[in-house]
Amino acid sequence: MEHVIIIGGGGTGAALAHDLSLRGFEVSLFEKGGLVSGTTGRHHGLLHSGARYAVHDPGAARECARENAILRTIAPGAIEQNGGLFVAIDDADVAYARDLIDHCRRCDVPVREIALSHALTIEPALTPDIRYVLEVSDATVDAWRLPLQFFATARAAGAAIHQFSEVTGILRSGDCVTGVRVRDHRRQIDHDVTGDVVVNAAGAWAGLVSGLAGIPLSIQPAPGAMVSLKGRLTDRVINRLHRPGEGDIIVPQRNCTILGTSIWHSDDPDSYDVPPEDVERLIAACAVMVPSIRDAAVHAAWSAVRPLMGTGDTDLWQASRDFECYDHAVTDNLEGLVSVIGGKATTMRSMAEETADLICRKTGRDIPCRTATEKLLNYRLFYRSES
Repeated sequence: MEHVIIIGGGGTGAALAHDLSLRGFEVSLFEKGGLVSGTTGRHHGLLHSGARYAVHDPGAARECARENAILRTIAPGAIEQNGGLFVAIDDADVAYARDLIDHCRRCDVPVREIALSHALTIEPALTPDIRYVLEVSDATVDAWRLPLQFFATARAAGAAIHQFSEVTGILRSGDCVTGVRVRDHRRQIDHDVTGDVVVNAAGAWAGLVSGLAGIPLSIQPAPGAMVSLKGRLTDRVINRLHRPGEGDIIVPQRNCTILGTSIWHSDDPDSYDVPPEDVERLIAACAVMVPSIRDAAVHAAWSAVRPLMGTGDTDLWQASRDFECYDHAVTDNLEGLVSVIGGKATTMRSMAEETADLICRKTGRDIPCRTATEKLLNYRLFYRSES
């Protein structure tokens, strides 16, 4: 049985551990901190319909639409299937609507126009100044429960999940990766773990991990701020009907309301400082859609670091949210190392499927993916089985 080592305990690592375990691999996953303590556990909780990306990133839009439907089926306990609205405030928004509808239909993203009176009935907190409204299949996802369902199911299938275990080195024999060196922060010891394939699924930290093997990756850490307000101000996800930008997403999460997001360049994926001016801008921009935001109390503000593909010269708002899977035997003449970069929380399962397919090809296995139909265990089972 081939042993696959996964570096990174976020959503992609969780889904990959699940996928590979179902296909019969021995799996060991290492996360330097607590599980989902990086980008996965910090996002705003929007399960994308794909509409946000349909115009400028159709590949990501199609992937989001497909995964949205799959995740609703395999992990309903982590998702509030509340739907979403795109609202136009000014003439430019209205003009953009036709372009968005056309591209959504090309990308198989469900979208439909609804009457303004109906929109204000189902979401009375919306500004009465709305000019046009589209309904989409956005949803609210629990940023922790969903990946923990993948982890719980993977562990039940035999995967070994190691928290607070930092990979500090890549073991090599010539041009072949043979394993990893791990720092166990709980016991303060270092040890080596051998494996047949090592997968770099470290998200915004993937460039640092590949650097351990002397391989550069074209990845841009891109932090963004989010604000949580006290009180649930809407029932649906609210989006501004324009090209993706700052302060154009409102996500209801239980009894809070999450506003997102800003974006900036960073060379340090561990930089979590939140600029106070970003908080002010997010509140002001989202209040144009839902005026009661101006008077709501701030519960918290934080940032998450997007793992964008590309370089610092990229227009961050227009950067692709698609993903890539690299076999470094092909790209860098280093056998035994695979990297998966980019993507979104919505596409964690499909990222894992493509990576697992590649590993099957590398190891001579012909085992189909089952994760699109296999329902996940309850997230609570992860804690009950934790050693």
